[in-house]
Amino acid sequence: MSVSQRARNIVPSATLAISATARRMRAQGIDVIGFGSGEPDFDTPDHIKEAAIQAIREGFTKYTATGGIDELKDAVVIKLKRDNGLEYTRDQVLISCGGKHSLFNVFQALLEPGDEVIIPAPYWVSFPEQVKVCDAKPVFVHTNERDGFRLHRAQVERHVTPRTKILVLNSPCNPTGAALTPAELKGLGDLATEWGFWLLSDETYEALVYDGYQHVSVASLSEEVKARTILVNSLSKAYAMTGWRVGYTAGAKDVIQAMDSLQSQETSNPTSIAQRAAVVALTGPQEPTYRMREEFDRRRRCIVDRLTGMPGISCLSPQGAFYVFPNVSGTFGKHHLGTTIRTSTEFAAYLLDAARIAVVPGVEFGSDDHIRISYATSMANIEKGMDRMAAAIAQLQ
Repeated sequence: MSVSQRARNIVPSATLAISATARRMRAQGIDVIGFGSGEPDFDTPDHIKEAAIQAIREGFTKYTATGGIDELKDAVVIKLKRDNGLEYTRDQVLISCGGKHSLFNVFQALLEPGDEVIIPAPYWVSFPEQVKVCDAKPVFVHTNERDGFRLHRAQVERHVTPRTKILVLNSPCNPTGAALTPAELKGLGDLATEWGFWLLSDETYEALVYDGYQHVSVASLSEEVKARTILVNSLSKAYAMTGWRVGYTAGAKDVIQAMDSLQSQETSNPTSIAQRAAVVALTGPQEPTYRMREEFDRRRRCIVDRLTGMPGISCLSPQGAFYVFPNVSGTFGKHHLGTTIRTSTEFAAYLLDAARIAVVPGVEFGSDDHIRISYATSMANIEKGMDRMAAAIAQLQ
């Protein structure tokens, strides 16, 4: 008796594995600094927590409608109009158990075996794995660091075939922090309408942008592009609600209905209490998110400055999210005490052993020249971790 081929083909999340390793080491009394987790170190704002407590007191602890309560769907509709200039109706919105679940539902609802999904690289680790679960084929478009990891129509067009079903957009991007301009989005939107494939727009990090960048949703460019766009977002990052597991999707009614049917057999509804809290998060004061963004910006500037001062390291300044994606290939071929660095995996292992800092190898995101470092941790940890990293690199010969 054995597990399915589908299960054997899936690669576990590297980011979750690195975070688990750091937790185990700390539990053993080892002073390790974790830069792997994509999780804000801020607490969920009090007014959101109070809404959840009130829901419990009122006994709002039962099943809800599979696709979420109407109050939360309406809050999503309000948010999309307020922040993105987008008009949706309640029956075009689905509430799910986090952004990852929302994405999984989209792929399950749209993909047939053999379909192709274009994924820009570097990419978030779960995109290709979720596509593979559907017996579809990830097709990677490699963006260029020298171009700021931009994604242009011409790059994508070379990979479009009659089997292309979806183009994944993730702006701002995990892991690079790159964010697309309206002109770049327009070119990609026009390509989707011309060829008739879907745009899956993951806008999880839209609230965490820097240097005056203004997020634009691809669905806002025209009615034709909107009709081909499935928009996914999450409350995890912008509201420090990772453990609450609330995400949402907005798109064509027939796709949303198909996803609702799938969800009814997968998980049923998201947690009732978390849904009540999410209503307040979306419609209540947004100042806690603005304050988080200001602090992330401070950390971003610090960590980029530290990294670019290290020999063998270069690092673009991200426009959004809370990750840096430094190029560490300048250390390849160097060694210390019999350890030679040849890959991002070996570099990450060296940092864990020599510096007691946990980072994620870039190969997991589709680029073996890089590592991903999350700055969703305290400034004290960033300073201490960068000191350790600089000392470890200085030992390489």
